[in-house]
Amino acid sequence: MIIISVKEGENIERALRRYKRKHRNVKIMNNLREGKQFTKKSVKRRREIQKAAYIQRLRDAENV
Repeated sequence: MIIISVKEGENIERALRRYKRKHRNVKIMNNLREGKQFTKKSVKRRREIQKAAYIQRLRDAENV
C-alpha cells in the first residue's frame, strides 16, 4: 500500500503527482495485469532476452 503524507502547505496537485510517480515506480498495475493470465517461463525468458537486446541496440546506436 502506497502512503503519501501531504506536507504542511503543500499543494494537493503536487501530492497527487508524487503519488502517481510512486505508483508507476512500484509497478502495481503491471503486476496485476501479469497475474490475470498465465505465461510460460519460456515466454517470459524470451521477452526478457528481446528486451535486453533492444536496450543493447539503443545503447550501441547512441555510442556510434
